[in-house]
Amino acid sequence: MNSTTRSDGDCKSVRRFPTRIFALRLSEAQKTLRQGICIAASFTLAWAAHAQDFSKVEIRTEKLSATTYMLEGSGGNIGVSVGEDAVFVIDDQYAPLTPKIKEAIAKLTPRPVQFVLNTHYHSDHTGGNENFAREGVLIVAHDNVRKRMSSEQLIGFLGMKQAASPKPALPVVTFGGDITFHINGEEVFAFHMPRAHTDGDTIIHFRKSDVIHMGDIFFNGSYPFIDAASGGTADGVIAAADIVLGIATDKTKIIPGHGPLATRKDLQTYRDLLATVTQRIKDLRKAGKSDIEIKAAQPSQQYDEKYGRGFFNAERFVDMMLGVIAR
Repeated sequence: MNSTTRSDGDCKSVRRFPTRIFALRLSEAQKTLRQGICIAASFTLAWAAHAQDFSKVEIRTEKLSATTYMLEGSGGNIGVSVGEDAVFVIDDQYAPLTPKIKEAIAKLTPRPVQFVLNTHYHSDHTGGNENFAREGVLIVAHDNVRKRMSSEQLIGFLGMKQAASPKPALPVVTFGGDITFHINGEEVFAFHMPRAHTDGDTIIHFRKSDVIHMGDIFFNGSYPFIDAASGGTADGVIAAADIVLGIATDKTKIIPGHGPLATRKDLQTYRDLLATVTQRIKDLRKAGKSDIEIKAAQPSQQYDEKYGRGFFNAERFVDMMLGVIAR
């Protein structure tokens, strides 16, 4: 999702699946119309390719090192490594954007793409897989990415379905723990983070270039989405952030799944936000508070002005956190 599809809507939590997702009370619907498109619709626009006008999307390229780049368009941020050995791509956004993505890469190198590594299974990160695979590109991902892409998924908190991917879009090479690519003069170390944004997240570290791609484990500048229905947990995201903070220096460039290029300081702020809200919710639960009482206590209030204007507003964010924090 890019800034053109974000919303500051005020939808209530929708925990039923698609046959019920629009069964809102009239007053809630009126409130939503007054304040804008609800956040669930915002994600639907972001993840359902047919709902977007991709002709207006521009691919923006930012150079990070002699061989690595970050590409922004619509969907998850893309990482690219180019050099004498290969063109190595991390995530590929939506299928209709493949020609624009290839055009942006062609401005960096005449070589064709040889590898695509998916950070997780969500379609705004894997939508271009089939297009690239049909051109001979090798698709790589964690075992759980292939498993989830092989069957229809229900993203419960958003009230959305993601259809099973066609066979050519599925990762051909999968791994359980970590994998290393020796390309373009450096080690590209990719490792699994269990139960973070989903159950199949991969973090990629370009060791020589000092660049780290975190996928949707990291939303820079907005409240994140953690997909509980796909195995995501708040504690897993915090643990992943701690690991990257242990690797990164003040010079490290961090590619988030969504948002602008980040620094270690940005990641620390994000990690502390999540840890603080998580602990507050745990403490309130320990004190016997109900979910309604916890939401009324506004555990994210100090962050809402800065972070509650992106993917989720404050109410929606806390509602999501209640579902991804272990009871």
